[in-house]
Amino acid sequence: MKFVDNLIKHPIYIENLNQITTAEAHRVFCCHGIMHLMDVARIAYIYSLEQNLGLEKEMIYLTALLHDIGRAKEYNTGEPHEQAGKELTNLILRELNYPQEKREMILEAIENHRIKENKGLFLNDTAERLKALINMADKQSRNCFFCDAYEECKWSEDKKNKTIVQ
Repeated sequence: MKFVDNLIKHPIYIENLNQITTAEAHRVFCCHGIMHLMDVARIAYIYSLEQNLGLEKEMIYLTALLHDIGRAKEYNTGEPHEQAGKELTNLILRELNYPQEKREMILEAIENHRIKENKGLFLNDTAERLKALINMADKQSRNCFFCDAYEECKWSEDKKNKTIVQ
């Protein structure tokens, strides 16, 4: 996965990940560092394989590894992380010479990854499946059932992940 290998070495990506880690150093709720991003990537890829969704492994990993990258800007300026993430992702993927058509699908998935649209997993549209897949994997990556901050969490009960597999 050439583009993934280049992504994790990209200075803008590394800088933003470091800013997120610093900002969340004392956070008691879910964090958004590399462990979370890798969990989302792996869950999404496994689910894609199990359901024969036909999505490219590299596209899944790039989307998952970039879906929360805008959190650094959100912490600094208040701009929603999905918007900031879309802008950063576009810049990074352009610098990596990632193909435009695929880049557009990733940008759409990142911009909308907080919108629950799991009905899109089985549609013919690749961009819709990718968006729904990242949304599902993002939620499934959270281990609310073992969280020490469960009672203080601002997520609604229906949003919390209370099972290992859904």
